[in-house]
Amino acid sequence: MKIDMANSDDKALISEDTAHQISVDPWYQVGFVLTTGVNSAYVLGYSGSVMVPLGWIGGTCGLILAAAISMYANALLARLHEIGGKRHIRYRDLAGHIYGRKMYSLTWALQYVNLFMINTGFIILAGQALKATYVLFRDDGVLKLPYCIALSGFVCALFAFGIPYLSALRIWLGFSTFFSLIYITIAFVLSLRDGITTPAKDYTIPGSHSARIFTTIGAVANLVFAYNTGMLPEIQATIRPPVVKNMEKALWFQFTVGSLPLYAVTFMGYWAYGSSTSSYLLNSVKGPVWVKTVANLSAFLQTVIALHIFASPMYEFLDTKYGSGHGGPFAIHNVMFRVGVRGGYLTVNTLVAAMLPFLGDFMSLTGALSTFPLTFVLANHMYLMVKRHKLSTLQISWHWLNVVGFSLLSIAAAVAALRLIMVDSRTYHLFADL
Repeated sequence: MKIDMANSDDKALISEDTAHQISVDPWYQVGFVLTTGVNSAYVLGYSGSVMVPLGWIGGTCGLILAAAISMYANALLARLHEIGGKRHIRYRDLAGHIYGRKMYSLTWALQYVNLFMINTGFIILAGQALKATYVLFRDDGVLKLPYCIALSGFVCALFAFGIPYLSALRIWLGFSTFFSLIYITIAFVLSLRDGITTPAKDYTIPGSHSARIFTTIGAVANLVFAYNTGMLPEIQATIRPPVVKNMEKALWFQFTVGSLPLYAVTFMGYWAYGSSTSSYLLNSVKGPVWVKTVANLSAFLQTVIALHIFASPMYEFLDTKYGSGHGGPFAIHNVMFRVGVRGGYLTVNTLVAAMLPFLGDFMSLTGALSTFPLTFVLANHMYLMVKRHKLSTLQISWHWLNVVGFSLLSIAAAVAALRLIMVDSRTYHLFADL
């Protein structure tokens, strides 16, 4: 990666040097990459983390509105992929081109923290799925959550060693979709059966009035998290030209057909269990042990694949900056490099996941401080900076409204997340077996 900071207007001239493949994937493959993120095992928690604190009206309207706003913000970002006569294959490259080197560094820091926490959350999810599988057969407390998290991190590392770059996922995206459909279908069907046989449900939003304010803000942050990757330029870098038109096709796929499984399992889980819905839906459902085992193992395997997508910007940075730059991706020296570097990165992820398995509160804070700015604040402001001479006064006002509004919402979400961290710190301890 080569950055020239010498020019007088302090713009970062980013080269397209990369150790990974770009411009090779059809739009539908990129669409499946986006859909893999949307329908990851995180969907098994939205009944509890979104619907319970918001209720039927707030949760339903929130999911639909968040999808529309996220589609709009991502489309703005996609249209900025080709400006200044070149493609900007990394989010930080785009920010550096528009604002200069300080925003290049800040954007990279925000994105790194965001993706690190998402990946840590994936390892926690995988660990929870493994422990849930074990408990179905032996609820003796021998296999604790930190052990399951350590095993999950090891499996994620093995997968990372064998998949050199994002475009190489290919057939694995098909497996990911298959695994997603398995655990979503099982959760949906078992929730439907439980909902039919269960007496009247309680849909009352829990908590005191003041507590509801903070949980509502936290749920709004979860709504944003559900649809957004924080790495759209990196994903768009893999798509074939015309890159803007093809990326818009992939986004339409994500926010229409690709989001239907999320809606189905989220609404069905809340309908079946009401305000008592678990934060991991498969812990709430009742059914044959073998069926729940298949669902949990599918969630585990899909999480391994999904983590690789969100770790790819860090892998690309490490491979490009420190890799040998010669030989094929499976040359022995390149494989050993991945084992050392990616293994080290995922070891840190796994250690943090095992230490803080109640990471949901910390992820809310990270989302407030990085997901909101990256997806909504920066996207609208960068579009303003690039297109301001072509926009009407009304359009300029609209984008400024988005910048200011989402900045305030980011601050509110950060305050709510800090409160939740303080409350939960009195209950949990490091390496807790939740």
